[in-house]
Amino acid sequence: MAVEAEVLNELRRLRTRMPQLTGSLAASADGLVLAQDMPGVEPDGLAALTAAALGIAHRMADTARRGEFCELLMRGAQGYVATYAAGSSAVLTLLADGRANVGRLHLEGRRSGARIADLVAAHLDAQARDQDRRPAFVLDDAVPPSHNRTLGTLPVRLPRQSRPRLRPDPGE
Repeated sequence: MAVEAEVLNELRRLRTRMPQLTGSLAASADGLVLAQDMPGVEPDGLAALTAAALGIAHRMADTARRGEFCELLMRGAQGYVATYAAGSSAVLTLLADGRANVGRLHLEGRRSGARIADLVAAHLDAQARDQDRRPAFVLDDAVPPSHNRTLGTLPVRLPRQSRPRLRPDPGE
């Protein structure tokens, strides 16, 4: 099962545990959507705004000397937007209506953020292990050497007819 599907399952379980949630989004720290369960909200835009808010929150925590960023809560007239760190490379954003219990929102958000962090970390570890097992470069006979990116630093052998001749051909 891909990490996106596992994260989406966690988002759906979270909305089941807390019916006051109107949407949930897991994104990379740079604003790319990993998984979302947000009917009626444009997830790419919210992921980008989350990344911007995350950057400001990190700077505020650092400037105020409050340690590593953990969470951010915004209350609007129609409800809440809560953002939780999900490890060092992901973030969880939750939308809740105005009737939501903020303590419960934090409890569930922190738990899901930790689960998502574990899922993303396991996925990144698996990718790193796969990279270690791959050869340093792969020759692809179907692709000419000049187009094979893995050979970019190796000398390219020219086809026989285009090599410069060192001595005249006896037939000429």
